[in-house]
Amino acid sequence: ERMMLSMERVEAIPLATMKAGMDWDWETFPQWLDSIDRRPKGINVMSFVPLNPLMIYVMGVEAAKSRDPDERELKEMLRMMEESLDAGGVGFSMQRLGDGFTSVQRDYDGTPMPTDTMSDELCMAFARILKRRGQGFIQLTQAKNEFTADLDFGLKLAEASDAAVLWNAVQVNERHPHQHRRMLKWVNEAREKGLKVWMQAITTPNDMRFKLDNFNLFDGNGAWRDVTIGDVPTRIAKMQDPKLREAVRHDYDFGSAPFVSGPIAEIVVDSVANKENQKYVGMTIAQLGVAMNRHPADAMLDLAISEQLQTVFYVVPFNYREDLLDEILQNEWTVPGVSDGGAHTKFLNFGRYPTNMLQDLVRDRGSYTLEEAHYRLAALPAVAAGFSDRGTLEVGRAADIVVYDYDNLRMLPTEIVHDLPGNEWRYVEKAEGYRYTLVNGEVTFVDGVCTGAIPGKLLRHGKAAEATKAA
Repeated sequence: ERMMLSMERVEAIPLATMKAGMDWDWETFPQWLDSIDRRPKGINVMSFVPLNPLMIYVMGVEAAKSRDPDERELKEMLRMMEESLDAGGVGFSMQRLGDGFTSVQRDYDGTPMPTDTMSDELCMAFARILKRRGQGFIQLTQAKNEFTADLDFGLKLAEASDAAVLWNAVQVNERHPHQHRRMLKWVNEAREKGLKVWMQAITTPNDMRFKLDNFNLFDGNGAWRDVTIGDVPTRIAKMQDPKLREAVRHDYDFGSAPFVSGPIAEIVVDSVANKENQKYVGMTIAQLGVAMNRHPADAMLDLAISEQLQTVFYVVPFNYREDLLDEILQNEWTVPGVSDGGAHTKFLNFGRYPTNMLQDLVRDRGSYTLEEAHYRLAALPAVAAGFSDRGTLEVGRAADIVVYDYDNLRMLPTEIVHDLPGNEWRYVEKAEGYRYTLVNGEVTFVDGVCTGAIPGKLLRHGKAAEATKAA
């Protein structure tokens, strides 16, 4: 349950959903893969070895967060990594966000996760295992608010592992276009040095709808983090505390704009729970402050409190300017699309990226040709991951195929559905125009309707090992 509490805040997956939907019939990573293997699946899946659970399993939560492993602990963690890769792990993944402004995916109590503050040397110890084995790749989220040092670490990791490193993520920031340009320059230079670095690109608008009853992506700003930890009554009590409220006002006036959302002043009131507050819908927080005749931060919190934190706020996208996004899309080392893997479904709809690319970036904008888009969406991810048996339509390769009506493909408006375990809700953005979806040669969807077929498989890493080494 302790790990589920972490996931509830880090990835905004409700605790009740995890309790209702997860069978804990495993303890070790090999047992986890066996559990996935046994389960009916509609899609093919693979798994990284996640470093946070590994560190916590060996060291305990508090020790993993506060110190380096001793010799015995290090030896055991390296043994477990080897065991996990033997079982079929495709490499390892980690987030390293530090303990400052960019640390927006924290534990349930607001403290950093173990990997956020783990030492560089421990990372390199895991990386050297991949180099010795000649297999696996790394998914890395590195943003410690030390831009040059972050990029340098990525190069060191790629060199130490001699493996593909998937940097998550690069996106446009219209206010600071130099950021993505530095990252593109960095990946080009890394490739010139022979390092296998890829950049995963956020190619959909970074719009978010959120309520303060469960939102955690202000966590890099201490004042906002302090008032958004706990259940709804606890959060409301904190938001009404004069000292904490003053800290929020000070952060609004003098602090940095939150890492994920941009300036709070530009966030918009999207919908309200009480009819008498309808007049505020469509206002920015800055405008809300004027309308309510109080400080904008007070206005935002007071409106939310009056509705038991059910007010919905909207982040206006700032990553989708065509000329800037094209700079990312045209780089040969970027892998377009970040789905967020089912996380933050009460805030985000990043899983729409394939439809968004085909409809908007290809058909309407012309940022890619259709052939280039197919390569980027299917073949390139397989190349980056080192899989030689899928990603293209060729004899002997996996028959994972989507048949769609290009002219009539379109995304539908965002809606709320209650389809998670425990009848929990999430935002979805469905699409029209997909005729058939095939997984391993079996039809799983026809015109957007599930057939009930479950041909999915667990993709253990073994058969892709040599391809990964050459990627």
